[in-house]
Amino acid sequence: MTFELSDDLLALQASVRRLAKDKVRPRAREIDQTQEYPSDLFEVFRDAGLLGLCIPEDLGGSGAGVLGLTVAVEEVAKYSNTAALMLLLTRLPTGPVLIAGDEEQKRRYVRGIADGSLRAAFGLSEPQAGSDVMGMRTRALPDPDRPGGWVLTGTKCWMSGVREADWYTVFAKTAEPSSRAHDSISAFIVERTWDGVSVGHTDKKMGVRGVDTGELLLDGVRVPPENVIGEIGGFRLAMLGLNSMRPIVAARGIGLAEGALMYATDYVKQRGAFGKTIADFQGIRWEIAKCAVDIEAARLLTYRAAAMSDAGRFAKADVPFLSMSKYFASELAVRASGLAVQLLGAAGYMEDHPTEQWYRDARQLTIVEGTSQVQLDLIGRGVLDGDLWWD
Repeated sequence: MTFELSDDLLALQASVRRLAKDKVRPRAREIDQTQEYPSDLFEVFRDAGLLGLCIPEDLGGSGAGVLGLTVAVEEVAKYSNTAALMLLLTRLPTGPVLIAGDEEQKRRYVRGIADGSLRAAFGLSEPQAGSDVMGMRTRALPDPDRPGGWVLTGTKCWMSGVREADWYTVFAKTAEPSSRAHDSISAFIVERTWDGVSVGHTDKKMGVRGVDTGELLLDGVRVPPENVIGEIGGFRLAMLGLNSMRPIVAARGIGLAEGALMYATDYVKQRGAFGKTIADFQGIRWEIAKCAVDIEAARLLTYRAAAMSDAGRFAKADVPFLSMSKYFASELAVRASGLAVQLLGAAGYMEDHPTEQWYRDARQLTIVEGTSQVQLDLIGRGVLDGDLWWD
């Protein structure tokens, strides 16, 4: 057993750390304030080969896997969770294709993600179907004019990168909309330029601004049989895709916590109070220490989860361990950003410092891709079912 990254991953970490400091940090506040998509950072990531980290080499990626992407996301998230989300979107929509897609689907859609010629988004949630995935109403009916084809109608919401995407992984009911059977949901690849595909309302967000979140409208969209991902009846595929993503979302939380704590620590070492610096007070050091412990604990949980994902271990028995990383790291991001605001006092509440941005961004992480409450339920079920047991 080793707790050290490989030489290749250490080199990746060092490279992305420099890139994040030089390119992401100077742009982070401007992106948040203007809420404009940072095309310049997308090009930086493309030129650095970061868009293909989790994509196999035979598809044009670097083959660094989920762990490699996790390491990169952590470094970028220290300064911008928007930029980190851009990297995350190289895996979330491609995950189902990599897990269950055929070779032609991978060549046609995933290869373009690696070289930056294509962008994608993931369509699962709906206005009445967030955590309750089976409540989705987007319908897929057999295409009467094309055997094996389907016609999709419905609305997906809260889709990150919806306006920038060239294609979408979309889940829809292939049975009656009221069905709660797991085999009633299937996955499809939908291209942006197809008839009936449009972007609806885009959301005004509290944080993680710069990458649009909004609605995808599907109005009688004809999907050919070659764009069905895996077999009809893909609820399990949706869950496998989300399970394999837990460490990447967790990495956004770890990076945010690290960035917030480092910034606040530099501040308290310089800020005078009562004839000392704030850092001279034991109570302050204890709060910093507790946060530092949590960061290291979150990293261990997350790197283990990433290694599990790379080993294909994201089925039911592995879920508690994967969910732990996402739960702990996202809640840590909230605690750490709150601590950073508190350590700066009134200054931390002002836009003069990035602490208020970290504070806003952190809340998203406890909601997206399975809320903290969903993760707790999955962990609790794992214990009750004996998947997580200690004798």
